[in-house]
Amino acid sequence: MAPADTSGAIPPVRYARSGDVHIAYQVLGEGPLDLVYVPGWVSHLEHAWEEPGVARFYRRLASFSRLILFDKRGTGLSDRVSDAALPNLEQRMDDLRAVMDAAGSERAALFGISEGGPLSVLFAATYPVRTTALVLYGTYARFLQAADYPWRPSTAAFEAFVHAIEERWGQPLSVRVFAPSAGDDPHFRAWWASAMRLGASPGAALALLRMNTEIDVRDILPAVRVPTLVLHRAGDRLVDPGASRDLAARIPGARYVELAGADHLPFVGDSDAIVAEVQEFLTGVRTSVEPERVLATVMFVDIVDSTAQAAALGDRRWGELLDAHLRLLRREITRFRGCEIKALGDGILATFDGPTRAIRCACVIRDIVRPLGVEVRAGLHTGEIERRGDDVGGIAVHIGARIAAGAAPGEVLVSSTVKDLAAGSALRFADRGTHALRGVPGEWRLFAVEG
Repeated sequence: MAPADTSGAIPPVRYARSGDVHIAYQVLGEGPLDLVYVPGWVSHLEHAWEEPGVARFYRRLASFSRLILFDKRGTGLSDRVSDAALPNLEQRMDDLRAVMDAAGSERAALFGISEGGPLSVLFAATYPVRTTALVLYGTYARFLQAADYPWRPSTAAFEAFVHAIEERWGQPLSVRVFAPSAGDDPHFRAWWASAMRLGASPGAALALLRMNTEIDVRDILPAVRVPTLVLHRAGDRLVDPGASRDLAARIPGARYVELAGADHLPFVGDSDAIVAEVQEFLTGVRTSVEPERVLATVMFVDIVDSTAQAAALGDRRWGELLDAHLRLLRREITRFRGCEIKALGDGILATFDGPTRAIRCACVIRDIVRPLGVEVRAGLHTGEIERRGDDVGGIAVHIGARIAAGAAPGEVLVSSTVKDLAAGSALRFADRGTHALRGVPGEWRLFAVEG
C-alpha cells in the first residue's frame, strides 16, 4: 500500500503494473474515504501541480479524502504506447483497478471528469463492490451527436477540431472553450499549451479522440446501482449541460446539480462550489472555505447618465453602442494586464496587480470611448480583496464602488492609497478633498488624475 502524502509537498509519483504497462499515480491526503480522480482527455501528474488552481483543487479534495490521481496509459507519465495500442474502455478499467490495488484501495468513490465520465460509469456498473459512490462532472454518455442525442458535436465539428489539433498542437488550443474565464491569462495560456505537449504527443491525442468517437454507454446507465452525483456548469462551452441532464435521468436515483459558470475545467472558475457539492455528497458535510485574500487595485468604470442616453437612442441603437463600449473596455483591460471580474450593466469591475497600470487603463478608456458619444467616470482603490470563485468582495471593492459613484463625468477618481502607491510614475493628481463614502467608516481623501 502506498502511503499518503501529508507534508503539503507534491506527492511522489508511483507506478502500478497493468499487464505489461506501467500506470503513473499519486496519493494525497488521509481522509476516511478513498476518492479516485479519473481525468479527462490527456493529463500529466507532475505538470498539473504547476497551475495553482489545480493544486488548490486537489488539496481541497484531499482535505476530506485520500485522493488517488493517475495518468491513463499513453498519456502523461504513464507508459507511452503506440497509437494502435491505445486502450479501449475495458483496458482502461483494468488500469484503474490496477491503480486502486497498488494504492491499497479496496473500495473507492470515483470522480469522473469529462472524458473520464464514461469510464467511471462502466467501472461502477461492472465493479459495484469496489465502488462506494460515483461523481461525474462535465461529462456525457455518448461522444458524438446522434438523431436522439443532440448535445454533442456533429461529425463535421469534430473533424474541424481534429484539423486544429493537427495544425496547432502544443499551442493554447481552444483555451477559451475549455476555460473562458482564464482564456486571456498569459500564465494559464502558457501552462495549458505545455499541458497539451506533455500530456500526449499529437498522434496520441488524435488517436485518443478517434477512439472516443466510439464511446456510447447509454445502454449501461440503468445498471449503475451506486449513489451517483452528476455536476455540470450551466454555461459550459465544450459539453452541453443537456448531456449531463440526460445521463442523470438514466442512472437510477442519480442527483443532478447544475452550477453557475462557463468553464469546462473543474479547477478553473468557482472550483470551491464543485468541491463543496462533492464533499457534501460523499461525507454529508459541507465546509465553508476562507476566501482567498490578495492585494489588488479595483477599478469601476461606467457610463455617465446612461439611463437618459438609452431612452434617447432607443433599444436597438443603445444595445449596439453598449456592445461597442464594452468591447473597448475589455480590450484595454486585457492590454493593461487587468482581470475583468464582471460587467455591471453599462460598466465593468476589473482588478489589477498594480495601481499605475489601473490608472493608465482608466485614462485610456475615458479617452477612446468619447468618439462613441459616451462619457465615462472611473473610481479606483487599492486594498485587500477576497477572491470568491469568479467574483471578488471585501471592503476594498466597496470603497472602489463608492469612489466611482462620486466621480464627475470624464473623471478618473482615486483614493489616497492609489495616489501614494503611484509615486514616481510621473502621473499627476488634483486634490479633491476629503469625503465621506456611504457605508465606509471615516473620511477619505480623493484625487483626480490630471491629463
